[in-house]
Amino acid sequence: MAAPIFLPSPTFTTYRTIQASLNLNSRCWLRTQKPKLLLYMVPATPTPTVCSRQFMFKPYAAVNSLETHVSTHQNKAASGVSSQNGFHRSKTLFDKASDSSDGMSDFERQLQELFNEVKTLITTGKEKDAVDLLQANYEAVKEQMNDGSKGIEEAAILDVIAMGYMAVGEFKSVRSLLDVISEVIDDLNNDEPLLDSILVHMGSMYSNLGEFAKSLPVNQRATDILENRHGKNSVVLVTPLLGIAKVLSSTGKATKAVDIYHRVIRILELNRGVETEDLVVPLFGLGSLLIKEGKVTGAENSFIRLVRIPFILIRLWVFSSFFTFYFSFSRILNIYTKLYGENDGRVGLAMCSLAHAKCAKGNANEAIDLYKKALQIIKDASYMPLDDSMMENMRIDLAELLHVVGRGREGRELLEECLLITEKRKGKDDPSLVTHYLNLAASYSQSKDFVTAERLLRTSLEIMKRADGPENPSITFPMLHLAVTLYHLKQDEEAEKIALEALRIRKKAFRKDSLPVGEALDCLVSIQSRLGKGEAELLEQLERVLKIQEREFGSESEEVMVTLNKVVFYLDKLGKKDEKFALQKRLSRLQMKYKQSVRY
Repeated sequence: MAAPIFLPSPTFTTYRTIQASLNLNSRCWLRTQKPKLLLYMVPATPTPTVCSRQFMFKPYAAVNSLETHVSTHQNKAASGVSSQNGFHRSKTLFDKASDSSDGMSDFERQLQELFNEVKTLITTGKEKDAVDLLQANYEAVKEQMNDGSKGIEEAAILDVIAMGYMAVGEFKSVRSLLDVISEVIDDLNNDEPLLDSILVHMGSMYSNLGEFAKSLPVNQRATDILENRHGKNSVVLVTPLLGIAKVLSSTGKATKAVDIYHRVIRILELNRGVETEDLVVPLFGLGSLLIKEGKVTGAENSFIRLVRIPFILIRLWVFSSFFTFYFSFSRILNIYTKLYGENDGRVGLAMCSLAHAKCAKGNANEAIDLYKKALQIIKDASYMPLDDSMMENMRIDLAELLHVVGRGREGRELLEECLLITEKRKGKDDPSLVTHYLNLAASYSQSKDFVTAERLLRTSLEIMKRADGPENPSITFPMLHLAVTLYHLKQDEEAEKIALEALRIRKKAFRKDSLPVGEALDCLVSIQSRLGKGEAELLEQLERVLKIQEREFGSESEEVMVTLNKVVFYLDKLGKKDEKFALQKRLSRLQMKYKQSVRY
């Protein structure tokens, strides 16, 4: 007999979470030789490995409808926007079950009741009460297990408890509970009721905790159970298959992940039709994965960098992938437009995704127009607050693109809008303003207005020092930006002082051969070279930077090429001809490689 489930109050509503998030922090790339502008994004909702309070609960009848990852027409979360409390109710088979004739056992009803009660406590801000309730149930089931009861009912209760702890951010408890659940279900037959749901929940939690090696087998087992029960084309397979695709994508097995996404799309088209909103998530997952693979697949040439990361030109077979992801985003836009009309906020979000695809294709002006139209639709529809982090990131994405194509003034207006909105919401001394000050400083620096950039950087630095203290390594980012700006203003002595302080803080916080230390060293060398520091000392520092970059970026990277050029310069000045000759050959080869890629 299972342990009793404790509830402070009766509630019998049913609930299933379905969330499909359009990640609007994708990167865009253009064939352009404009100088890049690095802008910082507003932190989005953190992943559970950090401090997330978002979570997904699902009830415990057999998995007979789409769950996590798949949207429904009633679910605003499909747009990529979570409600304030992080819960979204949608229609499932449970909504059809209102009496004992629906086949749901008393135990399943108790599980559903516990599920709903924990959800209610958390969404109403009573997290302590929720934890107390979870702990009471854990103690009860633990006592039952100590008495020898270790079956599906104990596993099911522990599963609900684990999801509750996931919701309140107690991830250590989640890991411990998952280990216990694994021990219980490993000995259970696949025909046990509720096992499929438990496995799906476990796969999702493992994945959100970054434990992909554990997520894959439980999702695979859930898939096997459901295939045997419902066939290989049943819609109930979508949730575990998407879980498998996520794991494969996150572990570098892109080809297999693409196959899984295509399978999910075929299943949904077969069961729900070619225009169902449920297609949004697999289409977006497929498109995003193909963009990612276009960036990292072994390639012979590369686009010029735009914004933060390089987009690598790929072999012919990968170009078909480009059209696939472009088609995926276009299809998402068409689905939302037909379902909700062209002025719905979800359409605006889909337009932003399509704008990323336009960027990747090199259509900058089309991408800009799409971004602007999308932002206006979302604003007019009051689909999300202007100060929502997703809206801010969309404005920043557009601002970056405008800077890259030479429309810096328009981009600055967007960045200033972000700053003003955040100031109004949080005040003028809030640390979240630093992102916007840094972005504006970068914009003014690109326009050669270093005086304004200096003022903005000093303001951001003061805010960070007050918030985090003078020794926190995070303050070294505006410090190095300020050092570079002072260098451009010919204030070399102060620039050196700030760069040295940033280097000291980073050495204390990180390894001496870490990438942050290498970055600070590289900045310092540039400043000290104009101050007339000893060439031998500068060469030694550059060689340290080179070793760090080779380890972090690879010996053929563009970063290595730039530093190698500096090393060769100082070897020549110091008369070290033999060392220079060997490195000069390597440098020439790298320069030819990147020259050809730019020309292409």
